[in-house]
Amino acid sequence: MFIAKGKQILDNRVDINPSPAVRGREVLVRYNGLLNKSGADRVFCHYGFDGWHNVSTAEMRREPDGSFAAALPVIGTSEINLCFKDSANNWDNNSGWNWMSDIKY
Repeated sequence: MFIAKGKQILDNRVDINPSPAVRGREVLVRYNGLLNKSGADRVFCHYGFDGWHNVSTAEMRREPDGSFAAALPVIGTSEINLCFKDSANNWDNNSGWNWMSDIKY
């Protein structure tokens, strides 16, 4: 679950906690989407802020439930933008829509 543009989004592939994210703190991103379901051995979160500025990539760790998770710093002012890739460079960008969460101060 996450909040994007003020609306609560229930998505069993991505969870963002807390959401809205808090500027200056970390946000925990959990991924259990297409790449995981396809047997990816490693997953990376590709993320940016406020319309894909200050882009970075973080390797996610496998959780006991099989999902992947990463704690990301929140440095934007309005939104965090997310998509995912695996070690074979296959991408999950939510059919071109990516994922996002609002940021609050």
